[in-house]
Amino acid sequence: MSFSFGPSFLLGLLLGTVGLGYFLYGKKLQKAVPLGCGLALMVFPYVVEDLVWMAVVGGTLSVAPWIVKG
Repeated sequence: MSFSFGPSFLLGLLLGTVGLGYFLYGKKLQKAVPLGCGLALMVFPYVVEDLVWMAVVGGTLSVAPWIVKG
């Protein structure tokens, strides 16, 4: 595995930033769904390398707090 500043890195950076926002929002308001999605968005780009799967999982996790109210 080689490190490069390609699309996978940039998408991971973007999703991690969104995840940090969700995490802080969920922590401040004591809401489990944004907190969990934020944590997952910050961690999963380290595991997933494929750009398509990163976009699918990241998009799902990014939209989940809007759909699931809790």
